[in-house]
Amino acid sequence: MFSWLGDANRTSNLSEPDWSDAPQERLSRGGHRVMSVFLGSIMVFGFLNNLLVLVLFCRFKTLRTPVNMLLLNISVSDMLVCVCGTTLSFASSLRSRWLYGRGGCMWYGFANSCFGIVSLISLSVLSYDRYSTLMVCNRRTPNYRRPLLAVGGSWLYSVAWTVPPLLGWSSYGLEGAGTSCSVTWTVRSPASHSYIICLFIFCLGLPVLVMVYCYGRLLYAVKQVGHIRRTAARRREFHILFMVVTTVVCYLLCWMPYGVVAMMATFGRPGLISPVASVIPSILAKSSTVINPVIYILMNKQFYRCFLILFHCKHHLTENGHTSMPSNTTVVQLNRRAFYRHAPFTERTDNSNIHSCLTNQILKTGSVE
Repeated sequence: MFSWLGDANRTSNLSEPDWSDAPQERLSRGGHRVMSVFLGSIMVFGFLNNLLVLVLFCRFKTLRTPVNMLLLNISVSDMLVCVCGTTLSFASSLRSRWLYGRGGCMWYGFANSCFGIVSLISLSVLSYDRYSTLMVCNRRTPNYRRPLLAVGGSWLYSVAWTVPPLLGWSSYGLEGAGTSCSVTWTVRSPASHSYIICLFIFCLGLPVLVMVYCYGRLLYAVKQVGHIRRTAARRREFHILFMVVTTVVCYLLCWMPYGVVAMMATFGRPGLISPVASVIPSILAKSSTVINPVIYILMNKQFYRCFLILFHCKHHLTENGHTSMPSNTTVVQLNRRAFYRHAPFTERTDNSNIHSCLTNQILKTGSVE
């Protein structure tokens, strides 16, 4: 991030001799060592956490549900970031310089951006899917078409936004301390500025708005159910509240500093962002590959049960036999008359769509949580 290039048009020829692999400013050797420790930890734990997710999917057929296809897509993209991106920046940090030339820099910038955007878009689609389970009545048979279309759409959307720098709309180059690459945020040209503004809006701002809206509405709908069945809904409401807050906070913590500092480097005065200030947001963004599996997989009851079985912690699961494997469900049989007897008129008017679909609907805590 925050790379220095004299001219954005130089990216059109990979063999130009005046391309330099030295950043405008350098970190100290100790700073590179600290950075390599963080990158190495992210690389190892991100790979292992996401590998665990893939093993669970391969091992347990009960996890191969439509909504879990999105979780699998997130893990695949995060693992690719660790393999194709973090490994290169980790090795370069050990040597205190970029090791792979301009071609490698452009590949790193493209691959890291592409896989990262796939993960971001999948997270926002997942939030919409969880929201729509309350807004739209569930079908009796699993429908894999929409999740698979969402997975394919996330990749096409990401490629559509990461290929343009390879074709001349902005460019990829060295970032921060010169041991990784990204979009050349500091190039002062209308084409570069227009690309960065579009990238910020459609690949960061829009997913944030979708997540905040969908999870906010989801929590509000669960609160309305809690007015009817307080004992049964309070624990689920608290768990969903914790899940929603954790999801949104970690999302913003990982990606918003990167976006904000990138915009400052793009539109602020030259030299405003120091190497240290540019490295920290980049590491936070890469740490999402470690955090995502924990939030979306290990905090999910269904995956957690499979996790215990995989590591032979079966004494918690075998008491009820095979029926303990699927995620717990709470069947909420709502009668319109009973509901309207408890709900005010304003709630009946504003939330009629949610409440009508909650009638005779199963709220799947495994997928919602």
